[in-house]
Amino acid sequence: MKKLQQDPGILFLILGFLGLTLFYLWPFLLSLWYAFADKPVNGTFVGLKNFIDLFHNKPYLLGLKNTLIFIGMSVPAGILLALIVAMLIHRVEKKKELFTLIFLIPLVIPSGSMVFFWKALFVSDGYINGVLASIGLSGVHWFETSAVRYVVVLIFIWKNLGYNMVLFMAGLHNIPKEYYEAAAVDGASALQTFFCVTLPNLIPMFVLVIIMSVINSFKVFKEIYLITGSYPHESIYMLQHFMNNMLFSLNYQKLTTATCVLVLIIALMVQFLFRFERRAGI
Repeated sequence: MKKLQQDPGILFLILGFLGLTLFYLWPFLLSLWYAFADKPVNGTFVGLKNFIDLFHNKPYLLGLKNTLIFIGMSVPAGILLALIVAMLIHRVEKKKELFTLIFLIPLVIPSGSMVFFWKALFVSDGYINGVLASIGLSGVHWFETSAVRYVVVLIFIWKNLGYNMVLFMAGLHNIPKEYYEAAAVDGASALQTFFCVTLPNLIPMFVLVIIMSVINSFKVFKEIYLITGSYPHESIYMLQHFMNNMLFSLNYQKLTTATCVLVLIIALMVQFLFRFERRAGI
């Protein structure tokens, strides 16, 4: 008690750890048990049966495939665009804060408020098809065909561009100017300077941006639901659609098993990226 009175910070640490254990660690451990049991209440251990059944489940495999395709399309494109914008703004001498603020606006706009905007653009009689018709091209049924995947990728990049851009700008700001001066003295071109100075020193930030982008890509369900409703095209049927369906149908075995697989995938990805960062020697 005397130690707690002398250092009240320990009490806050204890309370924080209790909250973490009660609301995060314990539910996760309980879910882990569900993944290896045959039923939630009074279940018996069935080994890897739930995992085997999961990878024979067609809706799950469809959601997994679409999620991986979406990540493969949106994450690299979003990171590359964010890096380009960050480098351009980093070079600007005047009104740098204004340009930064413009790209941060999507972060503060609620997704629900933008539904009407995206629908007005991509519905069958929307602005995009109107532009296509004006140049003699046939319209596209964006929400009823596989083209909706590109719409979701666009929305994801638009929403996360500002966040990734700020991270890259922080990384660019931390690169010592002496490195660029030395490269200029050695006669390095702009392309050589980018690959030999800028890119290696941005590896830690690249790791962070990749991790955050992949995590945010699993949250795209909200935008998909708001724009396409409860029955989206099968090309944008994601893992979260499958998990939500399992939750509403009270199928906790498939839900928790899918969650464990997802956690494992993310953990392996993070481990790989951290090892790559350490080998890069930055």
